[in-house]
Amino acid sequence: MDCDILISGGGIAGLTAAAAFGAEGFSVVVVDPAPPVTERDAAGSDLRTTAFLQPAQAFLDRAGLWSRLAPHAMPLQVMRIVDAGGPEPAARVVKDFNAADISDKPFGWNLPNWLLRREIAAHLAGMSNVDFRAGTATTALFTRLTEARVSLSDGSRLRTRLVIAADGRGSPMREAAGIGTSTTRFGQKALAFAVTHPIPHENVSTEIHRTGGPFTLVPLPDFDGRPSSAVVWMEEGPKAERLMALDPATFEAEMTTRSCHLFGPLTLASRRSLWPIIAQHADRLTGQRLALVAEAAHVVPPIGAQGLNMSLADMRVLLEEAQTHRAALGEPPMLDAYARRRMPDIRARVAGITLLNRTSMLGAPLLRDLRAKGLDALYSAAPVRRTLMQLGLGANGQ
Repeated sequence: MDCDILISGGGIAGLTAAAAFGAEGFSVVVVDPAPPVTERDAAGSDLRTTAFLQPAQAFLDRAGLWSRLAPHAMPLQVMRIVDAGGPEPAARVVKDFNAADISDKPFGWNLPNWLLRREIAAHLAGMSNVDFRAGTATTALFTRLTEARVSLSDGSRLRTRLVIAADGRGSPMREAAGIGTSTTRFGQKALAFAVTHPIPHENVSTEIHRTGGPFTLVPLPDFDGRPSSAVVWMEEGPKAERLMALDPATFEAEMTTRSCHLFGPLTLASRRSLWPIIAQHADRLTGQRLALVAEAAHVVPPIGAQGLNMSLADMRVLLEEAQTHRAALGEPPMLDAYARRRMPDIRARVAGITLLNRTSMLGAPLLRDLRAKGLDALYSAAPVRRTLMQLGLGANGQ
């Protein structure tokens, strides 16, 4: 056997899985067709950010990663939801969900994706039992009862006990195993970029809902001496493409208006990137000697910081089952236990976030007013508010 575990996919999820399984003594090979882009302004860098909620932070700490990431992380103390569904972009309903209501820690900590790749890859380089092969892709999967054989683009073939597919929404390993998906398309795209602004964010993550989708500002460390935030701006596809093509000055005026001027004039502080928005889940989470995690298993719109936190919940459960079934790594009892624990939560969260996104897209005035009243009612009921915050943190993720 060449390794205990082969991980297909060297994005944040795959690299984190490599660190976590490597920290528990498994021999790991992780492959990805493209080397990670680890500079903020380099072509192809991922300008999105990830907010690691409390359970995810604990998992990163256990994997030995948090000490590297903590100096770069921005705490998220308050989640602010704003309804701006009136005739013009203006805050009609503003509700703050403060982590202090349920915890002595922040909701989470925000980090840029390009920096996460840089730091996790550097950590893996110091692990003797983890082999990260950037620039190498998986090309074929052949499984037997006792092992999996994975062909790689460099012409080699590896024998392994378990394959973890962390290779994205179009997962080659999932397709090789014949596992289908259920996909919802919203006709939306998301712009991702960074901004500076004169009014400090005060560690508040702000999600502004208006027809087309939410406009979300997530705190970043100061940039060039000014307060800074990462922005994900969701809109119907044609409008998002039009915004992407605007010159910087016109784009800055549009995004300042869309932000309801809550932070003053916004100044673009990075290039822009554009991402399609879908919701998707795999029909099953496992195949022979194969486990799906992260976007190979589920994709959700970027609402409520759920995406990668769901992915880390996958890895936490898979790691627990791997430890429990160490002598039977990759065998049906282990894989069945993983699927049994994760599938209900995945289905529920994909359905819930799909509903939230459709609600945020409502265009008819009456429906927009109902959305605002619903937000007000949910916030006003303290037990419901606390339950929603606990669910948002990942409670009941098994």
